[in-house]
Amino acid sequence: MGDVSDYLAELDAGDRAVIGGILTRAAELVPEATEGRSYGMPALRYRDSPLLSVMRAKGHIGLYPFSPAVIEAFAAELAGVSRSKGTIRFTAEQPLPASLVERIVLARRDEIDAAKSR
Repeated sequence: MGDVSDYLAELDAGDRAVIGGILTRAAELVPEATEGRSYGMPALRYRDSPLLSVMRAKGHIGLYPFSPAVIEAFAAELAGVSRSKGTIRFTAEQPLPASLVERIVLARRDEIDAAKSR
């Protein structure tokens, strides 16, 4: 097992379903992504860069696309959602729309591709 799989195995069923669903979809969207760690968190990595982490925190689930620019690009759609420069916070009861998560993942992938092609 990898870092992400090990982390998911530790979660309760509800959190595992939400977090695992996001990570599974991200891996489908970016099949070259591999399990690893970034900033001490279990994460999907793409082209040796952190792509995405999703982790349980006290009172919320945090989605970490490792890019303030990606979070800012979706600021209008994230209006009313708790966020910071590096984190988007949500709950299982009020999840992020799947289409928004997909676009965040793809935007981060494209950002990595652009940085690696310089």
